Amino acid sequence: MYAIVEIAGQQFKVERGNKVYVHRLEANEGAQVEFDKVLLLDNAGKIQVGSPTVEGAKVAATVISHVKGDKVIVFKKKRRKTYQKWNNHRQSFTQILIQGVLGKGETLKDELKVEKKVWEQNRKTDVKPAPVAEAKPEKKAPAKKAAAKKITKKKEA
Repeated sequence: MYAIVEIAGQQFKVERGNKVYVHRLEANEGAQVEFDKVLLLDNAGKIQVGSPTVEGAKVAATVISHVKGDKVIVFKKKRRKTYQKWNNHRQSFTQILIQGVLGKGETLKDELKVEKKVWEQNRKTDVKPAPVAEAKPEKKAPAKKAAAKKITKKKEA
């Protein structure tokens, strides 16, 4: 199950377990937040498109941390005019962990139960791969010693 949701003016495709960086939110670390501007909701192939949003759909998330992005350097210069301008910027972001995508009338506990059932069904049908034989390290041949050569010079008379 995934959704396209609008968070702080930007659209994100999210599903349970994703970690997403969004523009700075006014929430403390560890706080639970919900986003109700869900534009599209996909539930196992059943797609609901909102006009403009899907009614009753929400995305539940937890704030992990507040961080700053990479520094962006802005440098302007005009040749032979002695004009140079230097500026830089670091954007503030909030990292959130998506706890669940909730349809109309659903709660976070309901989604966890459904996900656990799906996981159990997949676990029963999964086939374990055959064990792989361990590779033995190859022995290297002993290094040959270079034979010392004697060079004799003939004396000229």
